[in-house]
Amino acid sequence: YRSAIFYHSDEQKKVAEQVVADFTKEKVWGKPIVTQVEKFTELYEAEGYHSQYYQNNKSQPYCAFIIQPKVAKFRKAFVDKLKK
Repeated sequence: YRSAIFYHSDEQKKVAEQVVADFTKEKVWGKPIVTQVEKFTELYEAEGYHSQYYQNNKSQPYCAFIIQPKVAKFRKAFVDKLKK
């Protein structure tokens, strides 16, 4: 798996790169952010069981112990950033 943000416009690219840079500078996760910012080219539809996986499987160990803490940390950092 990989983490990526696919942008459609120069403005989206600018915002995505700024958020990644800010979170990296603030050491939100304590490690370098590896999310790639790439231009959107084509959409490949995933199999149905992948759709809304986290929403539909929050009790799964990977979701509960890996994804949920990261989502919570991101939300807190993002909300704090919006308040500034």
